[in-house]
Amino acid sequence: MRRSAVAWRPYRPSSRTESGAVKDAVYTHGHHESVLRSHRWRTAGNSAAYLLGELRPGLEVLDVGCGPGTITADLAERVAPGRVTAVDASAGVLEQARAAAAERGLDTVEFAVADVHALDFPDDSFDVVHAHQVLQHVGDPVGALREMRRVCRPGGVVAVRDSDYAGFTWFPEVPELAEWLALYRRVARANGGEPDAGRRLLSWARAAGFTDITAGASMWCFATPGDRAWWSGLWADRTTRSAYGRLAVEAGHTSPEQLAALAEGWREWGRHDDGWFGVPHGEILCRV
Repeated sequence: MRRSAVAWRPYRPSSRTESGAVKDAVYTHGHHESVLRSHRWRTAGNSAAYLLGELRPGLEVLDVGCGPGTITADLAERVAPGRVTAVDASAGVLEQARAAAAERGLDTVEFAVADVHALDFPDDSFDVVHAHQVLQHVGDPVGALREMRRVCRPGGVVAVRDSDYAGFTWFPEVPELAEWLALYRRVARANGGEPDAGRRLLSWARAAGFTDITAGASMWCFATPGDRAWWSGLWADRTTRSAYGRLAVEAGHTSPEQLAALAEGWREWGRHDDGWFGVPHGEILCRV
């Protein structure tokens, strides 16, 4: 049965100062092509493998922060004829997600702009609530997890995966990459996010009231010539051309000249035949 339509609120993430006042959190990456180049690469296999054993036909899924919808489409194929509702902060990127679903002939997916801190769904609406690379960007990750728990049915699961920037590791040790990482973490925190979210997921889930939690980890690894060229190229472009670079300069964290040097450091790493880059992720499956 299809759910009735609901009124969608625009996504306005919040974070709290030490005094308890609410302030806005800013999505550090934005939606430049270099960002979406990375997001469109993501699949359920390379980004949600820890969840796949929980999926079966007929389940209803909420995909929070769906981006261009590649993971969403994979989830929809696995639970069909069950329905997937995919929500994101950006109406623009949802158009790409709709196109991705249509290209694969999926008619069991609905899309809408929504606020993870105040989801416009009744209690107990979904069997699975999934979020990939979302909590690192929101102002109140514990509150977001409480909302995800609220809309998940008893016996269902809330599944969350986030990278952990402090755990990024690479070889050779190109100095500019260390400078890039320090800058990114500084900018992300100034924007109200937590770039080292992966290691905090278990703690946040416990604070949100979950008691049945399976915590784990997995890694993306970029070490083939093709992977190195792709990963280094997109981060070089993101450093100088995406919202991240613009926000870093506007806030006084760096200069365009420094960003250009960091981008060249990415390209230098990508040219190394023995280049290796690891991106660790924390993962949690929280049973409701």
